Amino acid sequence: MTSLAMPGTTPAHPRPGKRPGRVIPGFGLSLGFTLFYLALIVLIPLSAVFLNTFNLTWEGFWSAVTSERVVASYRLSFGASFIAALINVVFGGIVAWVLVRYQFPGKRFIDALVDLPFALPTAVAGITLTSLYSHNGWIGQYLADLGIKVAFTPLGIVVALTFIGLPFVVRTVQPVLEEAERELEEAAASLGASPLQTFIRVVLPSITPALLTGFALAFARATGEYGSVIFIAGNLPLVSEITPLLIISKLEQYDYAGATAIAVVMLVFSFILLLTINLLQAWTRKRAGKA
Repeated sequence: MTSLAMPGTTPAHPRPGKRPGRVIPGFGLSLGFTLFYLALIVLIPLSAVFLNTFNLTWEGFWSAVTSERVVASYRLSFGASFIAALINVVFGGIVAWVLVRYQFPGKRFIDALVDLPFALPTAVAGITLTSLYSHNGWIGQYLADLGIKVAFTPLGIVVALTFIGLPFVVRTVQPVLEEAERELEEAAASLGASPLQTFIRVVLPSITPALLTGFALAFARATGEYGSVIFIAGNLPLVSEITPLLIISKLEQYDYAGATAIAVVMLVFSFILLLTINLLQAWTRKRAGKA
């Protein structure tokens, strides 16, 4: 291949052993800025939550986070978030599959609708869902005839959390499916594998890390959701009262230590769950690499 350098000049090649220049400054400066930014945005606010909790004695902390009303809110918030995330893993995966593998009229419009929960204010989403699923709403009136009540029940909370968590799964799985090698599916089919066997043994292992990531994101988003849930929940103590509502209630009563105590429990539980999912993702990738 001939050189395009001008006569009498030397082509600009990097010297042997010399690293190419980096656009971003060196490791020390970049690392320092990264740690400073994370400390300012993440670590300092989280540390403030723990520091405010230290105003309580151990007995006071334990009493604040284990009262019957608070424990019921934990059960509802984390349970509903877990169920909603599981629903989104199944149906969000199906939505991503259809958007990637099929061509149909209105595909771009439906693809844009997936991001609607991101752009829609949470209060608007909550009011809309409440009006739709109330006993005289467009959907709720038909469910009421079947004896199913959605609005102002824990079921309504699951519906709201499913709505706000769907985009996390779809947008996480979609690029993985787009980059998947269809030759492997064709090879499996040529070897006599059924469509179900091909999906379980070829497609599913490749998208499992993305599904786990989408599940973690949807779950984390749902546990702290307030705006879209507060209208459809009903907010009955011990029945349909979520943990973020209890935190807001304690803040309104100027019980900052009690509010931060409940927040610490949610924070620790969420961190443990996310860490577990990340470890599971690493294990899944390791198995896929060995395979």
